[in-house]
Amino acid sequence: MTHRLDLSGRDLVLLLVLTLAWGINWPVMKIGVQDFPAMTFRAISMAFGLPVLWLILRTQGQSLAVPREHWRELLIIGLTNMALWFVLVILGVRLLSSGRAAILGYTMPIWSAVLGWLLYGERPSRRLGAGIAGAAIAVLLLLGSELSAMTGRPLGTAVMLLAALVWAYGTHRMRRRRLPTGVMVITFWSLVLSLVLCGVFALVVEHDQWRRAPSVSEWWAIGYNAVVILGISQLIWFRLASLLPPVVSGLSVMLIPVIGLFSGMAMLGERPGWQDFAALGFILAAMSTVLLPARRT
Repeated sequence: MTHRLDLSGRDLVLLLVLTLAWGINWPVMKIGVQDFPAMTFRAISMAFGLPVLWLILRTQGQSLAVPREHWRELLIIGLTNMALWFVLVILGVRLLSSGRAAILGYTMPIWSAVLGWLLYGERPSRRLGAGIAGAAIAVLLLLGSELSAMTGRPLGTAVMLLAALVWAYGTHRMRRRRLPTGVMVITFWSLVLSLVLCGVFALVVEHDQWRRAPSVSEWWAIGYNAVVILGISQLIWFRLASLLPPVVSGLSVMLIPVIGLFSGMAMLGERPGWQDFAALGFILAAMSTVLLPARRT
């Protein structure tokens, strides 16, 4: 019979909100960093997003205390789920079109399946092999178009693939955590860690670019990231990654690069080439192969 999974109405709404918010954020980030220092943009967004998250926690009456013996685990979860992902993505989206960066970034479920096999002994299947092959073909298509263009940025492709790999590992750590702290508290301290990392990076690398305040469009992008992405969407993702089976959280990921690609066309006038559409098709096919429930007796 077919493996079924029943979702509550609340979970379906959360999946929809997360998919739309993260998908639209790819061109929004491109607007924010096009003429403004990328890591400074990220740090400012976090500085405004942290109070939003703190107010949510205070409203819920949750304590921010974390037992000392779990600090190391919290550090690893924060680095791999948020801090390193944020640093790598903001660099990658500046080097690539927002749609292409989204496609590469959301190969995460494929790498999650690979890491589950290599690190945690999860048995591979033919479907997993087919998914990895599809992802590899997509990456080769994107990388090939980058190398063939005189102004191509193959470094951006490598950065986004590394971001996807780090996030995949972080998702495994989040699902297997022994940390007794609630999801909202984990999100808060992960954001604190991310702010410190991005702030130091911006201070060291970008201080000589601090010549002006953000423009109106850049402030709009900062506000969207502070409230919608860091204050709301990150909470939703940690909840889904913690409470729902991998196939469910993966289903939301499948549509995000589609929204990122076409919202980039609408907001930025980007015109993806045939390689982008072909790569998108292979990515969606690969994710479907790996993530959709198999028929079993």
